Amino acid sequence: MSTTISFFGHSAFAVETEQARILIDPFLTGNPLAEAAGIKADDQHADAIVLTHGHADHFGDTIPIAKRTGATIYCAFEVHEYLNEQGITATEPGNPGGRINADWGWVAFTQAFHSSSYNGRYMGQPMGAVVRIGGKTIYHCGDTGLFGDMQLLGEIYKPDLAMIPIGDRFTMGPDLATRAAEMIGAPIVIP
Repeated sequence: MSTTISFFGHSAFAVETEQARILIDPFLTGNPLAEAAGIKADDQHADAIVLTHGHADHFGDTIPIAKRTGATIYCAFEVHEYLNEQGITATEPGNPGGRINADWGWVAFTQAFHSSSYNGRYMGQPMGAVVRIGGKTIYHCGDTGLFGDMQLLGEIYKPDLAMIPIGDRFTMGPDLATRAAEMIGAPIVIP
């Protein structure tokens, strides 16, 4: 079963198999790379949306995409509450350590060291996300600094691909991201 990964810039990705199309942190509007490539939220299909945290540059176009497509959103509990207030009830809230099953696979949230707010509102704990779909395991670290349990997460989940932040200042820079890649041990890494 083939898996297609599309990078939209910043931390936004699509993961697609014959089973489902999953958007991770769909920040498209205002994302310079997505806009330069002509990638628009209105053109995106999604069966599921996975959010690592509530900052606008990750939460992005979640609401309009979910309203248009009916995608189920996997997110922190506080993000789920906010989405419910916006009329979106197809949510699957979780926290690090648990697994949420879906008809296409599962999502497991991990810890991340960052912050999470939206328009001044606390949006719960920031997280990484492990997504299992199409026989592949993908670890999106979210926005985070380096932490020792990345090695343990690599041992437990054995990701085929890791998406690691590299922006510096608010996340790891190149040196620490390189160390994270070594610790996680995925054969493919997207910085």
